[in-house]
Amino acid sequence: MQDAPTPKLPRVALTHGDFNGIGYEVILKTFADARMFEMLTPVLYGQSKAFAYYKKNFGLDSPNYALTRDVRQASPGKFNIINIVENELKIEPGAATELSAEMSVISMKKAFEDMRSGHTDALVMAPDSSKVAQISQDFLFSNFKNADALRLMVNDIMRIAIATDDMPLEEALAQIDIRFLVAKMTTLSVALKTDFGINAPKIAVLGLNPHAITDEDDKVLKAVADAQHKGILAFGPFSVSQLFVDGQWRKYDAVLAMYYDQGVFPLKLMTVGGCAYYWAGLPVVCAAPLHGPAFDIVNTNQASPDAYRKAVYLARDVAAHRMEQ
Repeated sequence: MQDAPTPKLPRVALTHGDFNGIGYEVILKTFADARMFEMLTPVLYGQSKAFAYYKKNFGLDSPNYALTRDVRQASPGKFNIINIVENELKIEPGAATELSAEMSVISMKKAFEDMRSGHTDALVMAPDSSKVAQISQDFLFSNFKNADALRLMVNDIMRIAIATDDMPLEEALAQIDIRFLVAKMTTLSVALKTDFGINAPKIAVLGLNPHAITDEDDKVLKAVADAQHKGILAFGPFSVSQLFVDGQWRKYDAVLAMYYDQGVFPLKLMTVGGCAYYWAGLPVVCAAPLHGPAFDIVNTNQASPDAYRKAVYLARDVAAHRMEQ
């Protein structure tokens, strides 16, 4: 009787973010745990000398790395690095420099290109400045178009999606109509099925106003009804206090918030094991921790890897679910 074939480990591309921030620290701390290599094959698009600098700085014995020029030749069981440039980079811990921003964008674009070519199964973005994060988001959506994609944020106990993402509230409100909301509920429902393996996901929908009973929330109510007619198990609208203070969110597989702060605050207040997000509704898996480069604590050994580790787990799990289908 032949042994069953060994399951293919997802190959996960990693950007190095702003190398003057905490990116390398949280990457090193995450992959110092040898068990990570039993779940995925990591490939960092960065700079081996920067990796070695931070590794020495934090006194870490592992992970040991292997250099490769082609992601398709990445070695399972090892931490693989593709040098995005050959020359040594000037590292200035805690400083947001033009060079560090430029190298972050190069890292992102090279990693995106290999993901688009199908050479990697998922991508995890290391912490970046808000400006570079926006460049990355714009680049992602210019290559993988889906107007109904949305940011789905997770911690160890809940999932919250954002209908309008990170933008001024006035702009967010201008986008919201019945068709828009039904499309977002559809994307979220499909993602919960395909990316998390939930057969009949239940979605709680937040209203626009504190008590979700004003005229403005009529369109949310109608959108929920239309989604239900399509077979989506959507419920609401709920107020934030009704859903989170009273613990009603526990009855649902995910929450759809109308705007960024409405979803981020409850998630962070009830965080267990770090917060991360990915873009649901896209053909590729792109995840990131829900925090920035934290320049104020660079090189102090204070950076927690929890959110970055959660992003790696999220990318790996979503990719694995998709590979099974």
